[in-house]
Amino acid sequence: MMDRITVVVDTREQEPYSFDCDKVSAVRKALPVGDYSLVGLEERVAVERKSLTDFVSTVIRGRKRFHRELEKLSAYEAACVVVECNFRDLVDGRYRSDAHPHALIGTVASIVVDFGVPVYFCSDRQAACRFVEEYLTRFHRRIAKCQKEMRVTRRDSGEE
Repeated sequence: MMDRITVVVDTREQEPYSFDCDKVSAVRKALPVGDYSLVGLEERVAVERKSLTDFVSTVIRGRKRFHRELEKLSAYEAACVVVECNFRDLVDGRYRSDAHPHALIGTVASIVVDFGVPVYFCSDRQAACRFVEEYLTRFHRRIAKCQKEMRVTRRDSGEE
């Protein structure tokens, strides 16, 4: 079994996820970008979490600031935006805003294509929490595997 990972929760995150305490420990710390990351990897992996209301408001009213954040996220090895709703909620206009669904769908496509940052619609808060936990666990596992392979390579070549 894998060791527990330590997730960094940004200090600005108002309602942090409650991760599986057998798999994840969490610490609060200001992150350069995003709401969730991993200890020691804060500038390599990040997850930006949005509720449906927050997503709509951010992409309509906070567009410039959000674009600056997406530019930073695009430089990370692994970064994504997780939205706590179904894509159908956007398509059908199930939100409190006069923003047209076409504008929001176009914005999602822009985030993915123009910034290279995937957007995952995770149906609700619980599903989003589970996805973020697995996303960060997988990234941690990948980094640990690469580090182990590098140590083996160095040892085998007599560098250590």
